[in-house]
Amino acid sequence: MSTPTTALPGSPEIGWDTWLARAHLDLWLAVMLLLLAVLGLCVLYSASGHSADMVLSQGRRLALGLVVMLLCAQVPPELYRAVAPWFYVIAVLLLLLVLAFGDSSKGAQRWLDFGVRFQPSELMKLAMPLAIGAFLHGRSLPPRAPAVLGALALIGVPSALVVVQPDLGTGMLIVCAGLFALFFGGWGWRWIAAGLGITAAAAWPLWNALHDYQRQRVLTFLDPESDPLGAGYHITQSMIAIGSGGLFGKGWMNGTQAHLEFLPESHTDFIFAVYAEEFGLLGILLLLALYLAIVGRGLMIALRGQDTFQRLLAGALSLTFFLYVFINMGMVLGLLPVVGVPLPLISFGGTSVVSLLAGFGILMSIQTHRKLISN
Repeated sequence: MSTPTTALPGSPEIGWDTWLARAHLDLWLAVMLLLLAVLGLCVLYSASGHSADMVLSQGRRLALGLVVMLLCAQVPPELYRAVAPWFYVIAVLLLLLVLAFGDSSKGAQRWLDFGVRFQPSELMKLAMPLAIGAFLHGRSLPPRAPAVLGALALIGVPSALVVVQPDLGTGMLIVCAGLFALFFGGWGWRWIAAGLGITAAAAWPLWNALHDYQRQRVLTFLDPESDPLGAGYHITQSMIAIGSGGLFGKGWMNGTQAHLEFLPESHTDFIFAVYAEEFGLLGILLLLALYLAIVGRGLMIALRGQDTFQRLLAGALSLTFFLYVFINMGMVLGLLPVVGVPLPLISFGGTSVVSLLAGFGILMSIQTHRKLISN
């Protein structure tokens, strides 16, 4: 089958692959992300009780995210490496501003309002892999002890600022985004074992440092039936919704747990339970296949990166996206404690949607600029 072409009289034919290269778009990623976004809007319409306003609001955020993705794809990877330290410093300063002047909601101080309300911690999810990739670029790999300690310091400072907001879920994602970059840099298993040992040794002091509601989430995770109408209500209703979906599901907009308001936060953190009830096990497997295909494409781009920075950055962004999926599905299924991590491009959200799509724009930049250079 021939490639569609567009040509002016007397000019050479130009194929779609050439247009995509000029726009710096990766066709596979773009198609899969659009499919996921459309699916997310359909699920949100059902989970929100057929709220057209909420779907339109999410649609506007997705449109903004797609524009940001397209703009990020135009930036050459070399420029990302040059601005990475400055982006990191700005993101840390914004986190400090959150502690001093941030808006509070539901007991957490996580937002800044400069005419547009946003979470600076979402910017750090991008700034962290950029900073670690730039820090390790040009150094010997696997990294030696001074480089590892320097990278861990870069990871620790902003992560601590996010955890004290408090936002443990986002803090974990930021830590993992930096550690993934270290892992792709050949971070030795000795360091990983040492880190796990230190974490285990610090478990008790960390437990005492947690807020009461965070400790309650862990206890509820260990035994959700201990308080099914109180602390365990979310996870109990979530598992009822997932189990009632069966193999084929009840059908789109035919779920009962969300529509009868048994399932709290059905349009945000627990939207996966709504999806599982309506589309069943087969729908879950298809959604997982789509997510894994996106992650696989990102890892393939990382494998083809032309230098250390590109490979570390692309690998960290891809695995961080997978971690979003793993944590959200794990907490909804009762396999992990409940933390505020949305299901990517499915849950209702603002800053997280834009930051996720910006990360995919960076991946497209790495892929398409590589093609242009090789051509």
